Formats: sequence, C-alpha cells, structure tokens
Amino acid sequence: MTKTLENPIVSGNVRNFLNHGPKKLFIGGRWVPSQSEKTFTTVDPATGEALATVYEAEAADVEAAVQAARKALEGPWSRISPAERARLLWKLSDLIEKHADELSQLESLDTGKPLTETSTFDVPFTVDHFRYFAGWATKLTGETLPVSFPGDYLAYTRREPVGVVGAIVPWNFPLMIASWKLAPALACGNTVVLKPSELTPLTAIRLGELMQEADIPPGVVNIVPGYGRTAGAALTGHPEVNKITFTGSTAVGREIVRASADSFKRVTLELGGKSPNIVFPDADIDAVAGGIMMSIFFNQGEVCCAGSRLYLHKQIYDKVLSAVVDRAKAIRQGVGIDPGTQMGPLVSEQHMNRVLGYIENGIQEGAKVLAGAERGLQAGYFVKPTVLEARDDMTVAKEEIFGPVLAVLPFEDLSDVIRRANATEYGLAAGIWSKDVKKAIQVAHSLKAGTVWVNGYSLLDPTSPWGGFKQSGVGREMGQYALEHFTEVKSVWVNLT
Repeated sequence: MTKTLENPIVSGNVRNFLNHGPKKLFIGGRWVPSQSEKTFTTVDPATGEALATVYEAEAADVEAAVQAARKALEGPWSRISPAERARLLWKLSDLIEKHADELSQLESLDTGKPLTETSTFDVPFTVDHFRYFAGWATKLTGETLPVSFPGDYLAYTRREPVGVVGAIVPWNFPLMIASWKLAPALACGNTVVLKPSELTPLTAIRLGELMQEADIPPGVVNIVPGYGRTAGAALTGHPEVNKITFTGSTAVGREIVRASADSFKRVTLELGGKSPNIVFPDADIDAVAGGIMMSIFFNQGEVCCAGSRLYLHKQIYDKVLSAVVDRAKAIRQGVGIDPGTQMGPLVSEQHMNRVLGYIENGIQEGAKVLAGAERGLQAGYFVKPTVLEARDDMTVAKEEIFGPVLAVLPFEDLSDVIRRANATEYGLAAGIWSKDVKKAIQVAHSLKAGTVWVNGYSLLDPTSPWGGFKQSGVGREMGQYALEHFTEVKSVWVNLT
C-alpha cells in the first residue's frame, strides 16, 4: 500500500474503503467480481505504489451489465415518474455533497491532482451537475404541431429516452465527467453502463455505493472498470447499446465511431484539443498571468481544453512572458493530498514519459526552454511546469501533449493570429485577453472553437454547453443541449375525423 496513506489528513472512511478487499463491479444493483476473476492495480501517481486492487471487467461482464440495464429500462425505471427521477438525482447529489471530503481525497489519491482542486472544483461541480439535470427531468416537453395535411388531426411530439447508454469516462476528471454523462442520461429516463478508466476507477465505484444509498433502482446504473481494448470495445460494439458518450483522445474517438457503425448507435464525443490563448497589448497583464497559469498548469495540464498555445503580442511579449516564467518556476509540486501542493504528479509513468518525450522533441526542433523541461520529484510521476518559446511548425505547438507544457508564440497582426489560431485539426476552446470588448467579440466570432473565453479561462457551468469543432468532438455536453443527445423525438398523429 502506498506511503501516501500515512499522511494524517487521509480520513478513516477513505482508508476503510481502500483496505476493504478488491473493488467489485456494480451490475444489476449488486457488487460482483468479474467473471474471469482477473484484477488490476490502481496506482498512486505520487509514489508509483499500489493504491487499490480492482476486478477487471471484460466482454462477459459488459454483456451482463448491458442486460441488467436493458431489464431496468424496460421494467421499473420506465414506470418511474419524471418527478421521482428528479427526486432520486437530487438525493444522490445530497449524498455526494455529504461525502464531499471523502470523495475529494479519493479523487486526489487516484489521479494525483491537488486536494485544493478536487475539493473546490471536481466534487462541487459534480454536485451541481446532478442538481441541474434533476431540474430538467420534469421539463422534457414536446409540442403540438400546426400541420396542414388535409383533414383534422392532433399532431404532437414526445421526447423519449434513447435507451441503454454506454458512458466511457477518462482519467483526468473521473468523477466530474461521469456526472456530465450520468446526470442527463438518467434525467431523460435512460439506463447506463459506465466504464471508468482503469487508471482512476475509485470514485466511480464509490459513486455506485452512494447510488445504492440513494435508492436508484438496480440496473439503472452499472459500473464496469476495465481496459479500453476489452471492456470499452465490448461496450461500444454491443448491439443492444443505443448510445455511446465518450470523453478521451481523438484517436480512440475514431475507433468508437467505427465500432458504432454496424448498429448506428447515437454517439457523443468530447475529444482532444490544442487550444490557443491570445493576449493583446491592451490586456490587464496581472490578470493575464494568472489566467495563463490556470489555462495550462491547472490539473497538471491534463486538460483537454488546456491553453497550450500562448500567442503574445510583441508589444507585451517580454513583460507577460517574464511573469509567466516566474510563476511557473514558483509552483509547488508535491503529493496531491497535501493541502500545500499546487501541482501534483501526472497520472501514470507511461504518460509522464510521453510528456517528457514531447519536451525532448521540442528541444530537438529548436524550442527554447524557459522553465521546467525535466522531471520533478523522483518518487512519482512528476514533470516540472514547462515553458517553451516555440514556432507554429514545431510538434509541441501542433500536437496535444496533455501535460504541463506551454508553447509561447509571438504575433503582431490581428488577422494573422486568427489564421494561426485556427490552423489546427482541433477546435475545443480558446482564450482572448483584451480590454477592447468590440475587438474581443470579433475575434471570438472568428475562432473555430466550441467555447471561447474572454478575459478568463476554464470557466464552466452546468448550464453552458461543452464540446468541440472539427476533430475535437461531436455533439455537446452540459446545458439543455445535452438533452438532445439523450432523447429521441417521436411524432404522433391522431386522426380526429
């Protein structure tokens, strides 16, 4: 067991959860071992030591979970009123809030991210998402239609659940992104098979326990931790899964689209990004420096919308860059569970080596190192906050690194920076920093991105849609736009003659 658990801040509830035998799959309202009885180990990224043992779901387990979801969909869940669905979601949100400290610690231990982030961002936003969509359960209305077909008809529409939803969640925000998928799916009357990442399955498992406590009927949510090549592939290819909602890499997104083709599954994908952050000469420099820190070093840079391409106008280039470098060098790295930690380790050794490989490649291509560019603490998977002066044609300025690596690029001309910002296969998010509101709005309208922040970064709310242009995804999560992806519209005609 990892030495991190010796930290006195770790609660007794977290210790008990981690020490209580291998974590089981949640299928049909029961906690069961995988049929193969295979297990895997989830590792503490701060030390590389074992954190917990988890049963590994494979195709047979996914089959059982899908059948349990189908049974619940066609049985008790279909007879529960919208108001009752809302009550159950609200009860679940209350339980998450009640256990917020425990969930924050568990998320920090499993992902490596700072406790200050999980307690102020991940868990509160999870609560907010369940409450927001609880409110939608009673508001999924159709409409009457003024048809002109000869005769006398009552024509109207209904919104009905899509069916069994396969939800695949990444390792960077395991609990919060699970709520992005579960909350709207359940509010609309669907049932769900949730596959958390094998790297960070623990809060999903604890969430299943809270769902039992909330009296959500058996089979409505099933949780099958496992690997993408086995459990994930079985879920995306299953003919009785009606929809897949996935957050992860663009490469895996392509595989999911192919796998869904045979049965024409509905698919929502939130994929990669290489987001531009553009700073104009009239921007508030102090606010910009803080915003840049948030855009690239929050969550160790393991964020799909990270502002990893920083475009600085030449008039303020040196001043802003100096402030960014100074702040990057001052970031305190350490074990995520320590309240003094500002940046934790990356999620795994493999991912750490991938990020370090990108940095080395950038240096070989001529990038100038201004901060970091090396491992941090040696005990775990730490990479120091890295700032590189780069060019647009360099790999570090083109490909998603998914780590604390910032490529800084100068510009002078407005139209040129817009062109360069859009010269990417991605289109998830972008940032603009300027006191000139007219100019900021014009630039926002010109950028090919699903979300554009002006004088801020990484601003999220359950009411605001989230998703990308181009190869950053298909569809939207959050807000009422998410409901469109979890319902089917049925048109009904009644002949009144």
